Amino acid sequence: MAVVSGVFLRRFSLALMLAALTVALSPVFIPVGPTKALPWQHMTNVISGVLLGPVWATVIAFVVGVVRNALGLGTVYAFPGGIPGAVLVGLGAYMLRRAGRPPEYAAFLEPLGTAVIGFLLALFIFAPLLGHFERWVAALSIIWLGWLASTFIGTIIGFTVLKVVRRAGILF
Repeated sequence: MAVVSGVFLRRFSLALMLAALTVALSPVFIPVGPTKALPWQHMTNVISGVLLGPVWATVIAFVVGVVRNALGLGTVYAFPGGIPGAVLVGLGAYMLRRAGRPPEYAAFLEPLGTAVIGFLLALFIFAPLLGHFERWVAALSIIWLGWLASTFIGTIIGFTVLKVVRRAGILF
């Protein structure tokens, strides 16, 4: 029987805490058309992408999306709205770390992942599959601005948390 490493357990514990925090904050969202924009998801993407890396951040975004949908606190748009940002922040933090730069600045890739990549996935794949395409087209700029506002709010909160954590000498 293999022993689970301490590093894995620490990462797993932090991932669970971040996912639980995001789900607990899910009732506070921005209603935008057929979606429920969640700044806390973007905050979690920033924190988990920088501290845990792209794989963990992606798993957290997926798990939060599943739990929110199961509890009726989210929509299927939680997946394209959360996962691309987590992937980009995690990859950006990895690349910044390798280049000897502060990884927390990868936080600013989250809006690109959500408001560009995730939005396009939602618009051209999810909305047509769900029969929401006409609703999206009718309110395209409103939905996009809502997603953009959500991701900027979450990105700033997550970046601030990372700066405080770094200054305190915790986790980095």
